[in-house]
Amino acid sequence: MIKSMTGYGKAETILETGKITVEVRSLNGKTADISLKTSMLPKDKEMAVRQKIAAALTRGNIDFFITYEPNAADSAKKINMELAMEYYEQIFELGRKIQAKNDSRIGAENLWTQNPNELLAMIVRMPEVMDAKKQEVITEENWPIVDACIDEALANINAFRSQEGEVLYKDVTEKVANILEYSAQVEAFEKERVEAIREKILSRFAELKADPDQSRLEQEMIFYIEKLDINEEKVRLRQHCRYFLDTIAGEDCPGKKLGFIAQEMGREINTTGSKANHTEIQKIVVKMKDELEKIKEQSLNIL
Repeated sequence: MIKSMTGYGKAETILETGKITVEVRSLNGKTADISLKTSMLPKDKEMAVRQKIAAALTRGNIDFFITYEPNAADSAKKINMELAMEYYEQIFELGRKIQAKNDSRIGAENLWTQNPNELLAMIVRMPEVMDAKKQEVITEENWPIVDACIDEALANINAFRSQEGEVLYKDVTEKVANILEYSAQVEAFEKERVEAIREKILSRFAELKADPDQSRLEQEMIFYIEKLDINEEKVRLRQHCRYFLDTIAGEDCPGKKLGFIAQEMGREINTTGSKANHTEIQKIVVKMKDELEKIKEQSLNIL
């Protein structure tokens, strides 16, 4: 059964320090365009993960996410004491220099004496003084757990793609069946169309009050009607439709091939329309074109 290129998969796993969540999203694309939208993945694992994603999903515009939710104890912030003291010493030195110039504004010593809490509040707001504990979340030791979580997320997105594929299969095969039905309806107007063409030619001669050689006229009329014959187009269209149905039912990743077959179907439908010379047949051709456009649109999302 075919698969859609649109899908979403998610998996979670618990490490000693917190929870890892892996998410994979995909849309239709000509190749496997993979974006690793995470800074948590170790550099030495990136290539292997890309290869794993490409092997599992084949093609599409694919976004890969890893997020981390630390345990409560590990998420607590701490003061960078060394950095805070550096800020304090620089502020204190600045205060001395201001007072040395007999500046009337308050110096750091007075600020500390009069309102120490204000100075402390200012220091802890300095960049990187208050930081969450920084540690390497994904390590060699826990990598097998994370790797298994990635596999689970890819399995989930493939299951999603398969479900979408069932819907696509039903939709496009019904539309191909509609085109075959419309093609059969054309035959009901074939005899009427030929007679209408003959009558149109003869009425034109009558308007001109011309008296052509009847034998030559019949030959030319037969030649003209043969040029407008659409039997070959109908035969080729039916062949293309059957080939489309065989391909979608018999191949795992037929998306690109189905697009090429749909193009060939379009050529036969367009030629039928250009040769029609009949109002009802033209209406049927419009219906076939409408169904084909929907098939082409849906085929772009088939893996």
